Amino acid sequence: MTGTTAAPPTRIPPVLRLGASSWSAPSWQGVFYPADSRPADFLPYYADRYDTVEIDATFYRTPDARTVDGWRDRTPPGFLFAAKVPQVITHEKLLVDCGEEWNDFTRVMDRLGDRLGPLLLQFRYFRKEELPDPAPFLDRLEAFLPRLIPPRRYAVEVRTRRLLTPRLYDLLARHRVALALIDHPWMPRIGEMLANPRVLTADFAYLRWLGDRKGIENITTTWDRMVVDRDRDLRAWVPAVRSLLAGGRPVFGYFNNHYSGYAIGSIEHFRGLWIASEGDGTTEKKG
Repeated sequence: MTGTTAAPPTRIPPVLRLGASSWSAPSWQGVFYPADSRPADFLPYYADRYDTVEIDATFYRTPDARTVDGWRDRTPPGFLFAAKVPQVITHEKLLVDCGEEWNDFTRVMDRLGDRLGPLLLQFRYFRKEELPDPAPFLDRLEAFLPRLIPPRRYAVEVRTRRLLTPRLYDLLARHRVALALIDHPWMPRIGEMLANPRVLTADFAYLRWLGDRKGIENITTTWDRMVVDRDRDLRAWVPAVRSLLAGGRPVFGYFNNHYSGYAIGSIEHFRGLWIASEGDGTTEKKG
């Protein structure tokens, strides 16, 4: 098959893994995937061009063993899957009485073997009236974190500014869990986050470019082209990512379709800015 997107540049350091939040968007067919490809062809084609992907489907339910085995067997050595923890754990039960669900999920994901990347616990936004004090959430998190056993890597994502407290940083650092650094309208910009060294709570960094889901869906619900200009935002991310790598941390970064309208386009936009910044020696101000 002949694709429509060239293999990515080689000047991205191997410790910087960039991918998309899912590989199965039907609207990528004929834009990224060849027009005549079948859904079964998508993952091998994607994995020939990128070395990591974040699995969105695991948020909705724990996959069966046969599905996970298929992911492993259709990707090359060195490819890594990050995966969202099921919402029954993070949203419905909110970390309480979910030991069985957690064990089922991690047991099946371990079938990926050396292709298993970080597992992401993504939490929803909490309105102030339902969570005026971060303590109840942090109490639940503190009780749950001992389940996160190495050598797996883990990340925690919060979308509520009030949760960004010294206690959160201390809890995550104690268990070597990364705080996911996200580009999202409800959260601080990356420069503000990295101004506080305590946000780096693990020996790796986990980045997510999410964007404004509601805002972009007012423009489009077809994810085959970039419809939001993210150039200025991504220029601020380039030196931020360089600083993370300079600190010796591998970086995992994932683009959502909702960030600019087309995750593959966003990856390539960032890659282009990265390479251009090497060529001209410029340093963008973080913010």
